Amino acid sequence: METKISSQNSKFAGINRWLLAILLLAAFLRLFRIADYMTFLGDEGRDVLIVKHILEGDLTLLGPTASVGGFFLGPIYYYFMVPFLWLFGLNPVGPAVMVALFGIATVYLVYHAGKKFFGEKAGLIASALYAVSPLVIAYSRSSWNPNLMPFFSLLGIIVVYQAVAKNSWRLFILLGILLGIAMQLHYLTTFFVVVIAVYLLFARLYLGQGVTLIKNFGQTLAGFLLGFSPFLAFEVRHGFPNINTVIRFMFGSTGETGFAGEKFTGIVGDVFFRLFGRLITRFPPPEQVGLREDPAIALWYYGTAFLGMVSVGALIFLFVRAIGKNRSDVQKFGLLLFWFFISILLFGFYKKPIYDYYFGFIFPLPFLLVGFVLAKFYEAKKLAMAGKVLAVAIFLSLFLYNLDGMPFKHSPNRQLAQVEQISQFVLEKTEGQPFNFALLTLGNSDHGYRYFFELKNNPPVTIENEINDPARKTVTDQLLIVCEDPNCKPLGDSLWEVAGFGRAEIAGEWQVSVVKVYKLTHFNSF
Repeated sequence: METKISSQNSKFAGINRWLLAILLLAAFLRLFRIADYMTFLGDEGRDVLIVKHILEGDLTLLGPTASVGGFFLGPIYYYFMVPFLWLFGLNPVGPAVMVALFGIATVYLVYHAGKKFFGEKAGLIASALYAVSPLVIAYSRSSWNPNLMPFFSLLGIIVVYQAVAKNSWRLFILLGILLGIAMQLHYLTTFFVVVIAVYLLFARLYLGQGVTLIKNFGQTLAGFLLGFSPFLAFEVRHGFPNINTVIRFMFGSTGETGFAGEKFTGIVGDVFFRLFGRLITRFPPPEQVGLREDPAIALWYYGTAFLGMVSVGALIFLFVRAIGKNRSDVQKFGLLLFWFFISILLFGFYKKPIYDYYFGFIFPLPFLLVGFVLAKFYEAKKLAMAGKVLAVAIFLSLFLYNLDGMPFKHSPNRQLAQVEQISQFVLEKTEGQPFNFALLTLGNSDHGYRYFFELKNNPPVTIENEINDPARKTVTDQLLIVCEDPNCKPLGDSLWEVAGFGRAEIAGEWQVSVVKVYKLTHFNSF
């Protein structure tokens, strides 16, 4: 008896060591030199500015603006940022570390979900591949609200499965809270909500529990209203402006370029491939390569497609085989099937360009499916040693190839340090006097610079229009301009911060890091 327990403990410790190694690798890939490689542009500057104001007592019910569409998200991401910005002494690297920690936690959730749905080996394989995926890592090293979606969506999948299995009202309320939080991170959570709703409908009707279904929907809705309440309070008060805009944006007609003119089947096929190509096999964006131009690219493409079809086909096989035999397996595999197929089918109705980060709510699923297939090959008795060799060869090929794509193999962008350096230089050139400020750029905003101005307690004066400021008191004696556009011409630019300053002349011009800084003063005709 003691020998048996000792053997089990030894096996358990060995498995834990593998998981610990995966988590340590994931932590290294997400945290190593994060300050040098993190993105810090206008959006990130805007976020830390708002969070700094929250720390100063200026609370908000609105979150970041969406990258497209002209609507706002909920404020929950700002409140996630608060303790980390505070702990790091208002250094913007704090929120980036927060995202990295969520990313590491997601690696563990991938292991946990893989183990629960497919077994220990599948969980380890899936989490190892998730830990080294370059696309996943890239979205785990910078502060941005969509970057938390994989954590909350996978946690939601685990919770809904347990909630149905245990019929726990507490878990259904928790599920609703998670959905409410996720909805404030990215509006494509609406796709995920549909997945959850259809699964609940299927699971309860399959079990013949229609009355329980109504209760479960009510419990989940109660949790959702609680999780979504900060933003919902703003919407109710102002007549739901953002929710109406989101609906028009997602399903209305558009003049934007992208998939608006593509056929439903073409979009679905593209999304299917990209889920495996961009996440698992590190395939470049399909629009950047030509299959006919390079046989190696074609082999890579069709190999990826085959891997995806085998993985999804295996899941369908498990689901069909379980019908009428094992209710638990039907619910378990049905949940993953709904997550996959409903998600990609809903993308077929999406009328805008589809970016990789839109897949955040489904990021973990391809890894779970591939982990399951490789584990089955490894364990297949009929294949004997050939199955083990094939599984290990495919796993190592994917693992090492993705590991080779780690982001810090290349020179760091040091965006955070550059913005701080440029901001400090601008303040030095003001000589301690009031100043106006402008950024001339091809697509950035000036919030990053303004954040460091505020940290130094020396923000620029914002020029008001003549109706609000007829005496022109908001126009100072100097205008400092940062030119990120190498072809910018500061004199006479139509940007309000420049035009509002009035007729000017260049009093100084300097090259600082990757930009030019200009100092303008009012034109003197004498």
